[in-house]
Amino acid sequence: MNRRLPRQARVRVRAEFDRVFGEGRRTGTPILALHLHHDGQPARLGLAVSRKVDRRAVGRNRIKRALREEFRSLRATLPDAAFVIVARPAAASASRTVLRAAFHDALRRAGALPAPGPDGTMPAAAEQASAPAATPAAPAMTAILPDPTPRPAGE
Repeated sequence: MNRRLPRQARVRVRAEFDRVFGEGRRTGTPILALHLHHDGQPARLGLAVSRKVDRRAVGRNRIKRALREEFRSLRATLPDAAFVIVARPAAASASRTVLRAAFHDALRRAGALPAPGPDGTMPAAAEQASAPAATPAAPAMTAILPDPTPRPAGE
């Protein structure tokens, strides 16, 4: 099974990288920076993981593999643009799930992914505004006064 990204899904030549860095918009997290350039071509990924991030090639390749895999799964939902990810030194010690979360966060900040839906227990703000108030108003706060009971002198 061929798991490679097709050529048209990669930022490959230096001129493309330079165009994304020069004309694109940058957003970042402590783990990585994302450069995004809307150019009308299908979503493409470029990776820049230098030796400053991890001296060992094994570590650099691990970072690139995790980011490529996540891009591959999101590619159909991403807008037509070139995405170049520049890893920062904190990426060397980050797990695969942390790298994925940082990538998603950077994509959301750049506006390439919608914000996650509310998955907590609180209703959305629009639902709260339209719902009638079922509980009476809370009683007014009273001042907290010291305890009036006398205490022995030894305490």
